[in-house]
Amino acid sequence: MAKSLTRRQFTTAAAAVAATGSLALAVPGGAANPRPVRVGFVGVGGRGAGMLRHSLGIKGVQVPAVCDVNAARAANAAKMIARAGQKPPDTYTKGDTDFRRMMDRDDLDAVFIATPWEWHTPMAIYAMKRKQYVGVEVPCAITLDECRQLVKTSEETGTPCMMMENWSFRRDNLAVLNMIRKGLFGEIVHCHCAHSHNCVSWYTGKKWPAKHLLKRCADQYPTHSLGPVLSWMDINCGDRVDTVVSMATNQWGITDQLSRRHGKDHPSAKLDWKQGDIVTTMARTVKGKTIVINMDMQLPRPYDNRWMIQGTRGLYNEQRDAVYLAGGGKGHAPEKWSPFAPHQTKYEHKWWRGKDSPGGRYGLSGHGGVDPLELTLFFDAVRNKTQTPIDVYDSVVMSCIFPLSEISIAKGSQPVKCPDFTGGKWETAKPKFAVDGSPVA
Repeated sequence: MAKSLTRRQFTTAAAAVAATGSLALAVPGGAANPRPVRVGFVGVGGRGAGMLRHSLGIKGVQVPAVCDVNAARAANAAKMIARAGQKPPDTYTKGDTDFRRMMDRDDLDAVFIATPWEWHTPMAIYAMKRKQYVGVEVPCAITLDECRQLVKTSEETGTPCMMMENWSFRRDNLAVLNMIRKGLFGEIVHCHCAHSHNCVSWYTGKKWPAKHLLKRCADQYPTHSLGPVLSWMDINCGDRVDTVVSMATNQWGITDQLSRRHGKDHPSAKLDWKQGDIVTTMARTVKGKTIVINMDMQLPRPYDNRWMIQGTRGLYNEQRDAVYLAGGGKGHAPEKWSPFAPHQTKYEHKWWRGKDSPGGRYGLSGHGGVDPLELTLFFDAVRNKTQTPIDVYDSVVMSCIFPLSEISIAKGSQPVKCPDFTGGKWETAKPKFAVDGSPVA
């Protein structure tokens, strides 16, 4: 989904290289002649076409095949690939399941999936069974059973599956992560995050997202909220989400906007939309920390994420673009906000440090440079046969808030347990995302 950004968000949104397990990369995409990575694209509409365009600008990425139920979109993607100097790809356009024919090829190292949500998990599972790395758009799953299937298949096949949650890689969020890991905020206690973005036109303008609003009431888009939060709070690396409680307002916003746009008698304005306007989810971790997650996507408003991470010695507030630090323990520090900019400079993540860093090279294209960097990291993992920056466990934990919130709301905002998708691995796992070993950061 395209996202509108404020000037500050656009200039600070960025990406960083992540290390997970054995992932130990040189500068992403930095090799003069990197070994080719052959990737097939499934879904080349708006988001898929955008990510294809970025991929074609990354050294060593080859696209021999594209799949889309819309033949015109597939043809447009083929033209993009040819214009990039590559051989025109084979196209697969014979209905919903033609992706299988594409994935049955023996010349694909990876697939990128940008389709309607209900196809994300089936397509990812089919690709993993073919030993193809999976990069799948958000959310990677929309039911708890799908979450379990993704984990089971990845574990059984040994094939990584990465949900492409780009806000995990923003420049500002990674600097905050470095500050947390340096202990500036003390013991992390609480986080607030949100996806605040009027998406009524997007949701109701297409049949597949509209049907989710008609049938379900949940936090239907939790991953942009939670992207940086998992690493900030060591989720799946020493702690995990234990209990979730959600509640939703009634629905007024969709009907009001459609009525104003099309008239009160328009069929869409008379539909019984089930999705509440604002969904608030509270999550408690095994170690007793809390997260508040807001979905605010149906009322008129500017874009905002409202990140706030708070510890025993201070906090960061994205809306204020500021931090507060309690000082060194000798008396009380003045209760005054400090601008974030100097802290970002001091604690800049290594992948944004200097104009020749990956972030510096990509500039502001693709959500402030985030998208091409995220893709570069994914393709480097494929090339090196290492773990992807975001693994399958983090992917499903971000996505499972969708079905968990739906269950809680349906039960009158009763607490529901979050499954341990790691099978106990979280207890001994060390922090792995975007580890920055620099003595400066």
